[in-house]
Amino acid sequence: MKTIIAVFVCAFLSLGMYAQNIIGAYEAFETSENGDKIRSVVIFADGYQVLSKYNVTTGKFIHTNGGTWKLEGDMMTEKVEFHTDNAESVGTEVTFKVAITENTIQIVGHDMILKRIDDGTPGELQGAWLMSGRIRDGKTQTRDTNRPRKTMKILSGTQFQWIAYNTETKQFMGTGGGTYTTIDGKYTENIQFFSRDDSKAGLSLKFNYELIDGNWLHSGLSSKGSPIHEIWSVRE
Repeated sequence: MKTIIAVFVCAFLSLGMYAQNIIGAYEAFETSENGDKIRSVVIFADGYQVLSKYNVTTGKFIHTNGGTWKLEGDMMTEKVEFHTDNAESVGTEVTFKVAITENTIQIVGHDMILKRIDDGTPGELQGAWLMSGRIRDGKTQTRDTNRPRKTMKILSGTQFQWIAYNTETKQFMGTGGGTYTTIDGKYTENIQFFSRDDSKAGLSLKFNYELIDGNWLHSGLSSKGSPIHEIWSVRE
């Protein structure tokens, strides 16, 4: 009996350890009916997550959904904030059982196993951020991050994704993502998918960045070549 209890406690503690380490990015690959390689990427930040699918070869965007998450034991509950295939699910909660190891995560009952890409390092901007302002002509224009219309960016240690959406109207406006680096004050995005324009896949954009009083100041040229100077705040 003591042996059984010891095994149970060990398993429980192991699950708790992995749950604490779920922060980061995960990926899985599948082949479509016409032979295309499809990549799924999930990014978990503290309290927020996003899943996306795109064509690896062409960069064609396929799907994204996400919102908040919490893990209790082996049961994960997600509240949907955006969903490209099912807008009516926005605002609803879904709970499902997950199997977590040090390097994988799987929804129990589903075949897909997502393998860890990173654990939230080495990028300095890991977390969930909301656009909270812009600087134009030297003047700061702030944005209320509590309003339904949001532009959120979620970053792991190596992966990033931004999403524009409205939790009140359930409208999805756009998204893009890929890999990123933060080196010597330079933030570089390597775009792997872009819902508004597939031709942007493959672009690398370099920005200046700095962290001031917990805010991320971000300046450079957008994917359209327009100057931008944005302020992002950590999402609580």
